[in-house]
Amino acid sequence: MEPGQEDQARLESGAGLSVTSPASPGSADLAAANSGTTAVRAGYAFDEAALAEWLAAAVPDYAGPLRVEQFRGGQSNPTYKLITPGRAYVLRRKPPGELLPGAHAMDREARVLTALGGAGFPVARVHGYCEDPAVIGTSFYVMDMVEGRVFWDATFPGVARADRAAYFTAMNTTMAALHGLDPAAIGLGDYGKPGNYFARQIGRWSKQYLGDDLAGRNADMDALVEWLPEAIPPGDETRVVHGDFRCDNMIFHPTEPRVLAVLDWELSTLGHPLADFAYHAMMYRMPPDIVPGLGGADLAALGIPDESAYVAAYCASTGRDGMPDYPYYLAFNLFRLAAIFHGIKGRVLRGTAANAQARERAEAFPRLARLAREAMAECRGAG
Repeated sequence: MEPGQEDQARLESGAGLSVTSPASPGSADLAAANSGTTAVRAGYAFDEAALAEWLAAAVPDYAGPLRVEQFRGGQSNPTYKLITPGRAYVLRRKPPGELLPGAHAMDREARVLTALGGAGFPVARVHGYCEDPAVIGTSFYVMDMVEGRVFWDATFPGVARADRAAYFTAMNTTMAALHGLDPAAIGLGDYGKPGNYFARQIGRWSKQYLGDDLAGRNADMDALVEWLPEAIPPGDETRVVHGDFRCDNMIFHPTEPRVLAVLDWELSTLGHPLADFAYHAMMYRMPPDIVPGLGGADLAALGIPDESAYVAAYCASTGRDGMPDYPYYLAFNLFRLAAIFHGIKGRVLRGTAANAQARERAEAFPRLARLAREAMAECRGAG
């Protein structure tokens, strides 16, 4: 499956980017709503005795009795905390019911986590994967429970000003470490299609945008559809890319500026590392009411490195002599995100958008398209 299809399948399934509006809860409320566990919700229960039997056979040192709770938040793949007297685990499964083809690929998640963990990259350790739906009704995998801090706001509230830069360094160097891995060397050489990442992605999202007549056309998007394929920077690279590398997809040490585990590998594939980095760095341009971002924030007052310093730090970590095409990578990522929101707009107008935040995403579409065109103008000005 192409990465674009994975993005769309994930969004169709009700997952995706967290969006807040001026009327939405603040970061503290968002964290409270998404953190911790609750009793297993209606429709998401399974045979816990059958799971305990599987755990006893598949997980070394497992010892019951078992208690199951469900994590709060909007993960497209339901996630559970498995509590035993000696330790806790995390289980991720396909959601019950009819699913879109290609969505919720538990085997891919388990595979990439196992490969990355074996290479020393910070992810939760996978204990086992089960494809047999006879156990709990769907495929699933079990991994370590990693205790730490998750930040739902890109300004890192609750962290002292003097310490914030170190947290940004931790994110930056963690991404650089991911992109430093050779996919073939860690067993992921066939994890996606190598090469021509930009051309394939631009073609896919342009086709989706142009094909949705009900959602309508947008002058900024039309300009990007025409310009992006003609301006792809020279050179090609292939690495494992996360696809959704944000501060709220990481678990930090409880007290130190250190990433203990990167979460949410649903969109991971083989792709261009600079596209992956620019998606992450897009936080500098992103208004915080669309996705967790730093747009409009006083970075100096917050003690957060500015965008140019952040790009330079990634280049230093990856041995690059600058990133002259950074504005293009930003324009591409903003276009991709705008195309996703344009598709959501179409589903809102058709009455088929099930996600509660769909209308807010649809309303954010023209602002994203404008941000993408501004990055395009920046790229042209630099050229």
